[in-house]
Amino acid sequence: MQAKKRYLILLSAGVCLSLLFYFGGLQVRATRRNPNRREDHSRNGLHSGPDQTWPHFSDHLQPFMPWDQLENEDYNVHISPKQKRDANASIYKGKRCRMESCFDFSICKKNGFKVYTYPQQKGEKISESYQNILSAIETSRFYTSDPSQACLFVLSLDTLDRDQLSPQYVHSLKTKVQNLHLWNNGRNHLIFNLYSGTWPDYTEDLGFDIGQAMLAKASIGTENFRPHFDVSIPLFSKDHPRTGGDRGYLKFNTIPPFRKYMLVFKGKRYLTGIGSDTRNALYHVHNAEDVVLLTTCKHGKDWQKHKDARCDKDNAEYDKYDYREMLHNATFCLAPRGRRLGSFRFLEALQAACVPVMLSNGWELPFSEVIDWNTAAVIGDERLLLQIPSTVRSIHQDKILALRQQTQFLWEAYFSSVEKIVLTTLEIIQDRIFKHISRNSLLWNSHPGALFALPQYSAYLGDFPFYYADLGIKPSTKFTAVIHAVTPLVSQSQPILKLLVAVSKSQYCAQIVVLWNCDKPLPAKHRWPPTSVPVIVIEGENKIMGSRFQPYDTILTDAILSLDEDTVLSTTEVDFAFTVWQSFPERIVGYPARSHFWDSNKERWGYTSKWTNDYSMVLTGAAIYHRYYHYLYTNYLPASLKNMVDQLANCEDILMNFLVSAVTKLPPIKVTQKKQYKETMMGQSSRASRWADPDHFAQRQTCMNKFANWFGTMPLIHSQMRLDPVLFKDQVSILRKKYRDIERL
Repeated sequence: MQAKKRYLILLSAGVCLSLLFYFGGLQVRATRRNPNRREDHSRNGLHSGPDQTWPHFSDHLQPFMPWDQLENEDYNVHISPKQKRDANASIYKGKRCRMESCFDFSICKKNGFKVYTYPQQKGEKISESYQNILSAIETSRFYTSDPSQACLFVLSLDTLDRDQLSPQYVHSLKTKVQNLHLWNNGRNHLIFNLYSGTWPDYTEDLGFDIGQAMLAKASIGTENFRPHFDVSIPLFSKDHPRTGGDRGYLKFNTIPPFRKYMLVFKGKRYLTGIGSDTRNALYHVHNAEDVVLLTTCKHGKDWQKHKDARCDKDNAEYDKYDYREMLHNATFCLAPRGRRLGSFRFLEALQAACVPVMLSNGWELPFSEVIDWNTAAVIGDERLLLQIPSTVRSIHQDKILALRQQTQFLWEAYFSSVEKIVLTTLEIIQDRIFKHISRNSLLWNSHPGALFALPQYSAYLGDFPFYYADLGIKPSTKFTAVIHAVTPLVSQSQPILKLLVAVSKSQYCAQIVVLWNCDKPLPAKHRWPPTSVPVIVIEGENKIMGSRFQPYDTILTDAILSLDEDTVLSTTEVDFAFTVWQSFPERIVGYPARSHFWDSNKERWGYTSKWTNDYSMVLTGAAIYHRYYHYLYTNYLPASLKNMVDQLANCEDILMNFLVSAVTKLPPIKVTQKKQYKETMMGQSSRASRWADPDHFAQRQTCMNKFANWFGTMPLIHSQMRLDPVLFKDQVSILRKKYRDIERL
């Protein structure tokens, strides 16, 4: 028995020795075949030896570098063949770029958000659309002509159309861009593009290496879109207005919100190639009643060579309908992809208050980083085309009304002109850079929009005049009176002293600020009458007219009662005007009203002070408005308009009305006032009074047209509404009326 055990032990030992020699020999042979293997491990920081059994990572961590820029074979060995092919294509250059890795924040935080456009080079052709983009930047508050102050750089080389078959295509762009001395591999550069690629594939290749530059691109796909780095912009035509732009077509809401057609489309049909599948299938859904989807293959030089059996029938049906009539009488408008992901139908539907139904899989919608498109469009799936009619029919009428209203807001806020598209792009980038004061979703997706809600003013929505209802709060219960003084104080009977006493007696007055824009020294304190509220006298900045709209820190209330020194108002009139403003805090509320009109003989805008049944301006000589408009006047309007006002010492009240109406899309509000106001103002004998200047009226006519030209449209809106106190002029006892003194004036 013991002999048997010894035999088994010896046998086991023999087998173990045999296996040891066998595997040891294999290892020796493998080492001889690959003598560099140990060196490879050592190079990668992995040392396997008897004196070191654990991996040792001796190399320092390398700084971030996009994988397409790495040339080390040890990295490329882990990249798939497809990735290797993509790495060689310019479309994928810097695909992993983000703000944190491919953008220099330091120069922006040093000088603020300033944008520099390269000087235009002689002999370089620039399309009208790209010229409009450059003009929008150069007339904006972001522009700087000094590249050392710039945070962002925009090329003067036209990059909008990169279709090699297009007459607008710029050749040798790769060399021209690389020769720019500020290019720096595209760092802190922004490239605008509407068309990329060419027939038959229409890829998103721009034909040159964009390096680390950001793209503001139309028809960009989600696969190539770099989130929070690129900006998706809408495709717009060469006829898109540079500034202003037409308002949306929704004039009034209809209940229920249904129109003649439920769903419409009219456009080209592609018989072959990319983008043809969806449009070729639209005839399956068309019923010629409330779903009218029309296509034509009659386009291009050789369309007859490729036409199919449906072409003649489709072309005949296509010619029966007027596109504009369909657009204005449809509830939903189909926006299928064309050769590229985006199409002109998208903006056309927005303007017409026709809810867009998107059929373009993989399209990064315009300004998707900040705009919630679920509140203004229906996002469909090309693969589920046959379900689209039943889907839109199932949308409740309340939802349709909300979608339609949002299309109008988005169109007017961000898409109605090239200028707004460019400024929206720049504001998005600015929000990325200065995240601590960036706008939230509510500012972007509610009236008046992010272009007019400057986050530098305040981070709290309650400090703006537009969001009281959304926040469930009420406007301020007090106001600050700002009296603009331009004549010296020589008599105790001057109108300014009487005005100061009347205003100080108002139960809503918190303080009075006298803005001393007179060339004479400040009067002594004892010259001012005693009041129950603080009176602060400050000197105007450079004694210019625009200084009355400076955002002074001494103004502590949201409401400002703006007054000229020769204004004649009673305490009762001040109280009533303020109570009206509390119900309309986003508007100008006041007494002296003026109007504008179009002079067809002179083909220009006219200004009138005639007392008629309508008005479009309330002069700031006796008006209440929110103090945010002081900040907007100072920081939003261009220096050219403000300088014009200061040089003329005139028109500042007109410019403020233009600004507020452009923001609110609403007219000001006139309140009850004694008729003697006009005669009192016109009868002022002071030499400094603007009413005594014979050129005053002519200058205001000129201002109207200069301002309208900059805004790109006429923002002023006529109104016939006048708000009076309850029981005003009614044949009842005066004791039953709250504002009794107004009746006696």
